[in-house]
Amino acid sequence: MKNIIGILGGMGPAATADMFQKFIQFTPAHCDQEHIPLVISSIPDIPDRTTSILHGGESPLLAMEERIYGLENAGAKCILIACNTAHYWYDELKEKCHVDMLNIIDSTINEVLQMGKTKIGILATDATLATKLYQKTLEKYGLICLLPNEEHQKSVMESIYLYKSGEIQKAEELMLIQRDELIRHGAEVIILGCTEIPLILKNAMREQPTLYEDSTAALVRAAIHWYQTH
Repeated sequence: MKNIIGILGGMGPAATADMFQKFIQFTPAHCDQEHIPLVISSIPDIPDRTTSILHGGESPLLAMEERIYGLENAGAKCILIACNTAHYWYDELKEKCHVDMLNIIDSTINEVLQMGKTKIGILATDATLATKLYQKTLEKYGLICLLPNEEHQKSVMESIYLYKSGEIQKAEELMLIQRDELIRHGAEVIILGCTEIPLILKNAMREQPTLYEDSTAALVRAAIHWYQTH
């Protein structure tokens, strides 16, 4: 068997399943045996990342380290983290990791840079925006980052947590309003910088696929490239 890819998921489970589904969708396989071997950890008791970063809640770092060790022990040779906000701890996790680890932020920005757009909207969690996981690199390349204002960002977070609680239609309605605000302010492409948001906006993405940069999809494409070259 070729190199196994491990997915550190559970943040949340639906986003983890979406990443798995995208591996199946994007892999140029003609039979079961040609698909990429995956080991998936979807144990959802990892402490909330935004609460930890912004409100002094319990750190998820130890739990994520334990899951990564489990993936390594299961044979994974490359690790993916199916959560944007969790990449706040990426450097610490990579230091403890004994195998390759890909970065969802870098993978997403690499694709954005190829689009040739200059005004980039970002829909993400409070913590992802507050820690400037995307803005730092995008601005280094001279791109303009457009973010929701404080009131609209509250609605972004409400939408994410509504989706996590199963209120999918309400989540979609709220997120579409925030999307429209970014477009109104000139966004040429919108980064979906939380792994729940591609699920929330899946209908809108089908209607206007070139408007969005799906961070989950970007990481999966980077992982498929890793697999094909190792």
